[in-house]
Amino acid sequence: MKTIAKTGILLALAGSLLTSCYGGYYYVRTRPAEPYYIRPASPYYGAVWIDGEWEWNNGRYSYIGGHWERPRNGRVWVRGSWHPGSSGYAWHRGYWR
Repeated sequence: MKTIAKTGILLALAGSLLTSCYGGYYYVRTRPAEPYYIRPASPYYGAVWIDGEWEWNNGRYSYIGGHWERPRNGRVWVRGSWHPGSSGYAWHRGYWR
């Protein structure tokens, strides 16, 4: 009985792990146009500008404006970008490298 319970728990954990690791990219036929906006002045010396990102929301991509962040030691910000695929284009978020 304990073996069955342990197996069930392991399967449940594995299933949740697999679904949480899924890339979750949403494809569109054409890339949305990036809105034009004026970048505000840096709030302090050394601040890093983080470009706006696209977020999947209610069946479509919506644009989230950029912002300033404190730099991270030894890291650089890699801007997000659109990647073509067989189903269209998918947004890959920016990240610290």
